[in-house]
Amino acid sequence: MKKILALTLLAASFSSMAYADTLLQTAQQDGSFKTFLKAVKIAGLDNTLNGDGPMTVFAPDDAAFAKLPKAKLNALMANSDQLKKVLSYHIYPGKITQADVSAGKIKSLEGADLQLSVTEGVKVNNVKVTGNELNADNGVIHTVSAVLIPKS
Repeated sequence: MKKILALTLLAASFSSMAYADTLLQTAQQDGSFKTFLKAVKIAGLDNTLNGDGPMTVFAPDDAAFAKLPKAKLNALMANSDQLKKVLSYHIYPGKITQADVSAGKIKSLEGADLQLSVTEGVKVNNVKVTGNELNADNGVIHTVSAVLIPKS
C-alpha cells in the first residue's frame, strides 16, 4: 500500500509540474527567436507575452525573418505601430497545441483571421509550422517558417 501511495504521489507531482516560464521567457531560452524577441520589445508586446494567457504564438524564427527583404525588415523595425500589428497577427488569444489543431479560421489578436490547414503538416496561411511546439505556463509557441503579414 505504501509503495502505491508513494508512486501515486510521485506521479501527481510530475503531472502538476509547471513549465514555470512565460511565452517570452520560453522564446528567449530557445535561442532561435532573437529577431522576433527584438521586434516584440520594439512593439511593446513584452507584457502581452508575459501575461496570463493562454495564448498561441506562431513565432517566426530568425531564419524566417532572414527571408524578408532587408529594407522591409528595417522599415518594420523602425515603425513600432506597424510592427505591433504584424506581431499581433502571429498571436491567437487561446491555446492550440499540435494535438488540438484543426483546419479552419481563427481570429488573431490583431483582429484578422488566420487560416489553419492540416494537410501536408500544419500550416498557418500556407506557411509551414516547423519543429515541436514549445510549451509555457501561459500558452504555446509554434515556429513558423515565414513572417505572416496581415492584408490591411
